[in-house]
Amino acid sequence: MAKKKIREQKTAQNRNRYDVDEYLDEKVSLFNMRRCIRYLARAKTNLAAALLLSVLANLASLVGPLFIQRAMDEAVPAKDVRLLLTMVLFLSISIIISIALGAVRNVLVAKAGASIIHDIRFDLFDHLQKLPFTFYDSRPHGKIFVRVVPYVNSVSDALSNGIINFVIEVLNIIFIIFFMYRVSPQLATITILGLPVLALFMWTIKPAQRKAWQRVSNKNSNLNAYIQESIDGVKVTQAFDRQERNMETMNRLTNERNLEWLRACYISNTTWFSTETISQIVFSFVYIMGAYWMNPMASFGMLLAMGNYTWRFWQPIINLANIYNTFITAMSYLDRIFDTIAEPVKIKDAEDAVEFPFVRGHVEFKNVSFSYDGVRKVLNNINFDGHPGESIAIVGPTGAGKTTIVNLLSRFYNIEEGQVCIDGQDVMKVTLKSLRSQMGIMLQDSFLFTGTIADNIRYGKLDATDEEIRTAARLIGANTFIEKMSQGYDTPITERGGGISQGERQLLAFTRTLISNPRILILDEATSSIDTGTEQLVQAGIRTLMKGRSSFIIAHRLSTIRDCTRIMVIDHGQIVEIGTHEELMARKGQYYQMTVTQNEM
Repeated sequence: MAKKKIREQKTAQNRNRYDVDEYLDEKVSLFNMRRCIRYLARAKTNLAAALLLSVLANLASLVGPLFIQRAMDEAVPAKDVRLLLTMVLFLSISIIISIALGAVRNVLVAKAGASIIHDIRFDLFDHLQKLPFTFYDSRPHGKIFVRVVPYVNSVSDALSNGIINFVIEVLNIIFIIFFMYRVSPQLATITILGLPVLALFMWTIKPAQRKAWQRVSNKNSNLNAYIQESIDGVKVTQAFDRQERNMETMNRLTNERNLEWLRACYISNTTWFSTETISQIVFSFVYIMGAYWMNPMASFGMLLAMGNYTWRFWQPIINLANIYNTFITAMSYLDRIFDTIAEPVKIKDAEDAVEFPFVRGHVEFKNVSFSYDGVRKVLNNINFDGHPGESIAIVGPTGAGKTTIVNLLSRFYNIEEGQVCIDGQDVMKVTLKSLRSQMGIMLQDSFLFTGTIADNIRYGKLDATDEEIRTAARLIGANTFIEKMSQGYDTPITERGGGISQGERQLLAFTRTLISNPRILILDEATSSIDTGTEQLVQAGIRTLMKGRSSFIIAHRLSTIRDCTRIMVIDHGQIVEIGTHEELMARKGQYYQMTVTQNEM
């Protein structure tokens, strides 16, 4: 069992690289095909109407050669101008009807395609919102992004227009065969003799074609992941003068993608080439045999009509080959999309989960152990009892398990061993919404969203008034720098908070947490990027906020946690010391050594 977990760990580590291809089943998934059908069913009204209009348009087009045959065999020999003009008029009407119905059909297909894009992207994004941290920890974010936008765009046409065209082309073949046999059974038989040869070729090449486009999908995903990673890390790139090395990597990934794309195109083009070749051979045979039978079995008008129908017969065959190529390409993308939607949501409400009532803040950890990879334990038999209104500081060396404790309290990960309770209620048995809505969580990454300063603060309480936003900012001390900006609270913030300092970003993130008015407060390195002067303002706000609330504070700067009710020292996943600042200093244990070391720095 341990060896299996180690293999799974290595697989996850390898997957979280931009230059490692992801595995996909080489066979077409029937489950994914059923998913496609469900999305098509949602747009069934537009698709059904488009299908009907396509049938009518094609029937209007297919009667045209009959008018040509009659004109050539009857009107021209008899010099019947009236009949000739009548046939020309009927031919023109059939063409106009076909074009008009086709135009309306295209609009309906476009609407269906837009609807399918929306539904797939909405379901995918909705699922991504629910996936646990482990999903994002195990793969580059660029490989996730490429599935939400480019891949969904790529498959929309195949699922809407492609399916409609497939049905239409099949019906076209049936209709054309009917008209051909009506004109000349012998020449019609010659026309369809090439189909078995083409079908055998298509069946033979299908596996290679699918594998080729899956490889293209892998290389596209790798390239996108590297581009996003490079953009996110551009400051580090420039700081370490890595531009030339990055360009070498970019060139390699691009060449790999282009090579696989060319290979896939080569295989796909063999389908088109074979179809065209077979169709031209059959087309030639129809004219040769038609000329041979011209007297007395075939007339000139019949030969023209059969030539037209033969061309029309093989045109949908060629179109089907192109649709097949498009569909094979789309399926390689659909596999990515549906595999993401199929990712299990491991952090979710239990079937018998209940709504958490008003939280008082009594927190208990009972024999809690936890491992991220199933092999190495980050926490080992953690036990402590936090009373309502207490402020508990968690300190210790990097990697000791401090953040893991608050992550389990917030249920960002499932508890594997032991039990975490709030007010005597197991957090695994309450709804996530009712649990997290009563928590104020400030993580190490002070992430800000695109928008204004007020928008980012209001993220903690969507219905917050302008006065509530200003009050929270004053409490934290963020108003000091906000009011100095030309647009104040309406100042635009770029992605990830570009344009303001790291300390200012943390102050805004802290204000966002405060405005949510939590019952349990979690601060993970909340003051790590704030200067000493600003820290004094923040500490005053923290003390105000912590009144009447249970608080958990992770800090490396030990001077910020001296007034906490208790301080808990974590090392190697275990609690090695717990007590007040004075008690721990008197013991002269690990906390004492940490404090002395920091004071000497």
